[in-house]
Amino acid sequence: MLREAPAARKMPLIGVLAAPPYECGRLLPWTPCATGNEIREFLTSRRARITPEQSGLPAYGGRRRVSGLRREEVALLAGISVEYYVQLERGSVRGVSEDVLEAVARALQLDEVERAHLFDLVRAAKQRTTRRRQTPERVRPSVQRILDTITESASFVRNGRLDILSANRLGYALYSEVFANPDRPANLARFIFLDSGRGSSTSTGTASPMPPSGASVPRPAGTLMTET
Repeated sequence: MLREAPAARKMPLIGVLAAPPYECGRLLPWTPCATGNEIREFLTSRRARITPEQSGLPAYGGRRRVSGLRREEVALLAGISVEYYVQLERGSVRGVSEDVLEAVARALQLDEVERAHLFDLVRAAKQRTTRRRQTPERVRPSVQRILDTITESASFVRNGRLDILSANRLGYALYSEVFANPDRPANLARFIFLDSGRGSSTSTGTASPMPPSGASVPRPAGTLMTET
Protein backbone atom coordinates (compact mmCIF):
# COMPACT_ATOMS: atom_id res chain seq x y z
CA MET A 1 0.00 0.00 0.00
CA LEU A 2 1.45 3.32 -1.07
CA ARG A 3 1.62 6.07 1.48
CA GLU A 4 0.91 9.60 0.53
CA ALA A 5 4.03 11.66 0.52
CA PRO A 6 4.15 14.10 3.44
CA ALA A 7 3.28 17.68 2.56
CA ALA A 8 6.26 19.90 1.98
CA ARG A 9 7.15 21.91 5.02
CA LYS A 10 6.42 25.55 4.53
CA MET A 11 9.45 27.68 5.12
CA PRO A 12 9.02 31.35 5.94
CA LEU A 13 10.50 33.72 3.39
CA ILE A 14 13.07 36.12 4.75
CA GLY A 15 13.67 39.34 2.88
CA VAL A 16 17.41 39.38 2.22
CA LEU A 17 19.04 41.55 -0.41
CA ALA A 18 20.70 39.64 -3.23
CA ALA A 19 23.68 41.97 -2.94
CA PRO A 20 24.83 44.96 -0.90
CA PRO A 21 22.95 48.14 -1.86
CA TYR A 22 25.98 49.61 -3.62
CA GLU A 23 25.99 46.73 -6.09
CA CYS A 24 22.44 47.38 -7.23
CA GLY A 25 21.87 47.34 -10.95
CA ARG A 26 24.69 44.87 -11.57
CA LEU A 27 22.55 41.80 -11.06
CA LEU A 28 18.84 41.55 -11.82
CA PRO A 29 16.66 44.47 -12.93
CA TRP A 30 14.67 44.27 -9.70
CA THR A 31 17.72 44.35 -7.40
CA PRO A 32 16.93 47.07 -4.81
CA CYS A 33 18.59 50.44 -5.26
CA ALA A 34 18.87 53.17 -2.68
CA THR A 35 16.95 56.35 -3.36
CA GLY A 36 16.84 59.76 -1.77
CA ASN A 37 13.69 58.71 0.10
CA GLU A 38 15.53 55.88 1.84
CA ILE A 39 18.33 58.19 2.93
CA ARG A 40 15.83 60.76 4.20
CA GLU A 41 13.81 58.17 6.11
CA PHE A 42 16.93 56.67 7.66
CA LEU A 43 18.45 59.97 8.80
CA THR A 44 15.12 61.35 9.97
CA SER A 45 14.37 58.27 12.08
CA ARG A 46 17.81 58.33 13.69
CA ARG A 47 17.58 62.05 14.33
CA ALA A 48 14.21 61.68 16.03
CA ARG A 49 15.41 59.19 18.63
CA ILE A 50 18.13 61.43 20.12
CA THR A 51 17.32 64.26 22.50
CA PRO A 52 19.46 67.37 22.92
CA GLU A 53 20.36 66.21 26.44
CA GLN A 54 21.72 62.92 25.08
CA SER A 55 23.89 64.86 22.63
CA GLY A 56 25.18 67.30 25.23
CA LEU A 57 23.29 70.26 23.79
CA PRO A 58 21.41 72.72 26.00
CA ALA A 59 17.64 72.26 25.90
CA TYR A 60 16.12 75.70 25.62
CA GLY A 61 12.69 76.41 27.04
CA GLY A 62 9.59 76.29 24.96
CA ARG A 63 7.79 73.58 23.10
CA ARG A 64 9.80 71.71 20.50
CA ARG A 65 8.18 70.66 17.25
CA VAL A 66 10.34 67.56 16.97
CA SER A 67 10.92 64.92 19.60
CA GLY A 68 14.57 64.51 18.73
CA LEU A 69 17.27 66.69 17.26
CA ARG A 70 16.57 69.45 14.80
CA ARG A 71 18.45 69.53 11.51
CA GLU A 72 20.49 72.53 12.60
CA GLU A 73 21.48 70.70 15.79
CA VAL A 74 22.72 67.70 13.81
CA ALA A 75 24.67 70.06 11.55
CA LEU A 76 26.18 71.75 14.62
CA LEU A 77 27.26 68.42 16.10
CA ALA A 78 28.68 67.24 12.77
CA GLY A 79 30.54 70.51 12.14
CA ILE A 80 28.88 71.19 8.78
CA SER A 81 26.53 73.87 7.54
CA VAL A 82 22.79 73.53 7.98
CA GLU A 83 22.26 73.78 4.21
CA TYR A 84 24.75 70.96 3.62
CA TYR A 85 23.00 68.64 6.05
CA VAL A 86 19.55 69.51 4.68
CA GLN A 87 20.72 68.54 1.19
CA LEU A 88 22.18 65.31 2.54
CA GLU A 89 18.98 64.41 4.34
CA ARG A 90 17.04 65.07 1.15
CA GLY A 91 19.17 62.47 -0.62
CA SER A 92 21.44 64.84 -2.54
CA VAL A 93 24.72 63.02 -1.91
CA ARG A 94 26.81 64.16 -4.84
CA GLY A 95 30.24 65.15 -3.58
CA VAL A 96 29.61 64.01 0.00
CA SER A 97 32.87 62.74 1.46
CA GLU A 98 33.40 59.89 3.90
CA ASP A 99 34.63 62.39 6.51
CA VAL A 100 31.26 64.14 6.41
CA LEU A 101 29.42 60.81 6.72
CA GLU A 102 31.61 59.88 9.67
CA ALA A 103 30.78 63.19 11.36
CA VAL A 104 27.05 62.70 10.77
CA ALA A 105 27.26 59.13 12.08
CA ARG A 106 28.90 60.41 15.28
CA ALA A 107 26.34 63.19 15.65
CA LEU A 108 23.49 60.69 15.33
CA GLN A 109 25.28 58.18 17.57
CA LEU A 110 24.99 55.38 15.01
CA ASP A 111 26.29 51.95 15.88
CA GLU A 112 28.49 49.95 13.50
CA VAL A 113 25.57 48.34 11.66
CA GLU A 114 23.76 51.67 11.20
CA ARG A 115 26.95 53.39 10.14
CA ALA A 116 27.63 50.72 7.50
CA HIS A 117 24.04 51.01 6.30
CA LEU A 118 24.36 54.78 5.91
CA PHE A 119 27.53 54.39 3.87
CA ASP A 120 25.87 51.75 1.68
CA LEU A 121 22.85 53.97 1.05
CA VAL A 122 25.02 56.92 0.05
CA ARG A 123 27.25 54.76 -2.14
CA ALA A 124 24.22 53.31 -3.93
CA ALA A 125 22.70 56.76 -4.47
CA LYS A 126 25.96 58.03 -5.96
CA GLN A 127 26.12 55.13 -8.39
CA ARG A 128 22.50 55.68 -9.32
CA THR A 129 23.32 59.33 -10.11
CA THR A 130 26.38 58.30 -12.12
CA ARG A 131 24.37 55.89 -14.24
CA ARG A 132 21.81 58.61 -14.91
CA ARG A 133 24.53 61.02 -16.02
CA GLN A 134 25.98 58.43 -18.37
CA THR A 135 22.81 58.29 -20.46
CA PRO A 136 23.98 59.18 -23.98
CA GLU A 137 22.71 62.42 -25.42
CA ARG A 138 20.74 62.16 -28.62
CA VAL A 139 19.78 64.67 -31.25
CA ARG A 140 16.08 65.26 -31.66
CA PRO A 141 14.64 63.95 -34.94
CA SER A 142 13.61 67.48 -35.94
CA VAL A 143 17.20 68.68 -35.56
CA GLN A 144 18.52 65.71 -37.52
CA ARG A 145 16.13 66.52 -40.36
CA ILE A 146 17.49 70.07 -40.45
CA LEU A 147 21.04 68.71 -40.67
CA ASP A 148 20.07 66.38 -43.50
CA THR A 149 18.57 69.23 -45.50
CA ILE A 150 21.84 71.18 -45.39
CA THR A 151 23.70 69.77 -48.40
CA GLU A 152 26.06 72.58 -49.44
CA SER A 153 27.91 73.18 -46.17
CA ALA A 154 29.40 71.12 -43.35
CA SER A 155 27.13 71.19 -40.30
CA PHE A 156 27.16 69.42 -36.96
CA VAL A 157 25.49 69.53 -33.56
CA ARG A 158 27.59 69.67 -30.41
CA ASN A 159 26.96 70.09 -26.70
CA GLY A 160 28.76 72.20 -24.11
CA ARG A 161 31.48 69.54 -23.68
CA LEU A 162 32.33 69.79 -27.40
CA ASP A 163 30.93 66.31 -28.08
CA ILE A 164 29.78 66.02 -31.69
CA LEU A 165 26.35 64.48 -31.38
CA SER A 166 25.49 64.38 -35.06
CA ALA A 167 26.48 65.84 -38.42
CA ASN A 168 25.46 65.91 -42.05
CA ARG A 169 27.41 64.13 -44.79
CA LEU A 170 29.77 67.04 -45.41
CA GLY A 171 30.27 67.44 -41.66
CA TYR A 172 31.37 63.82 -41.29
CA ALA A 173 33.68 64.25 -44.28
CA LEU A 174 35.24 67.51 -43.10
CA TYR A 175 35.81 66.20 -39.57
CA SER A 176 36.70 62.65 -40.59
CA GLU A 177 39.90 62.78 -38.54
CA VAL A 178 37.85 63.52 -35.43
CA PHE A 179 35.60 60.53 -36.09
CA ALA A 180 38.64 58.30 -36.75
CA ASN A 181 39.00 57.95 -32.99
CA PRO A 182 36.81 54.97 -31.96
CA ASP A 183 35.82 56.62 -28.65
CA ARG A 184 32.28 57.91 -28.72
CA PRO A 185 30.99 60.48 -28.67
CA ALA A 186 33.57 62.17 -30.88
CA ASN A 187 34.97 65.14 -29.02
CA LEU A 188 36.62 68.19 -30.50
CA ALA A 189 38.66 69.05 -27.39
CA ARG A 190 39.99 65.50 -27.11
CA PHE A 191 41.02 65.59 -30.75
CA ILE A 192 42.79 68.94 -30.45
CA PHE A 193 44.71 68.25 -27.24
CA LEU A 194 45.15 64.48 -27.05
CA ASP A 195 44.93 62.75 -30.41
CA SER A 196 48.20 62.34 -32.29
CA GLY A 197 48.79 64.07 -35.60
CA ARG A 198 46.46 66.95 -34.84
CA GLY A 199 47.00 70.00 -36.94
CA SER A 200 49.33 68.15 -39.29
CA SER A 201 48.94 67.77 -43.01
CA THR A 202 47.30 64.69 -44.46
CA SER A 203 48.98 62.24 -46.81
CA THR A 204 47.56 64.13 -49.81
CA GLY A 205 49.18 67.35 -48.67
CA THR A 206 45.93 69.13 -47.80
CA ALA A 207 45.68 70.90 -44.50
CA SER A 208 43.89 69.23 -41.62
CA PRO A 209 40.54 70.86 -40.77
CA MET A 210 41.55 71.09 -37.10
CA PRO A 211 43.94 73.78 -35.77
CA PRO A 212 47.09 72.99 -33.76
CA SER A 213 47.00 72.55 -30.02
CA GLY A 214 45.89 75.64 -28.14
CA ALA A 215 43.94 77.11 -31.05
CA SER A 216 40.22 77.64 -31.03
CA VAL A 217 37.72 75.16 -32.37
CA PRO A 218 37.42 75.75 -36.13
CA ARG A 219 34.35 77.17 -37.72
CA PRO A 220 34.63 76.84 -41.52
CA ALA A 221 32.48 79.10 -43.62
CA GLY A 222 28.95 77.83 -43.72
CA THR A 223 29.34 75.51 -40.74
CA LEU A 224 26.31 75.46 -38.47
CA MET A 225 26.96 74.58 -34.81
CA THR A 226 23.75 74.01 -32.88
CA GLU A 227 23.77 73.93 -29.10
CA THR A 228 21.62 71.20 -27.52
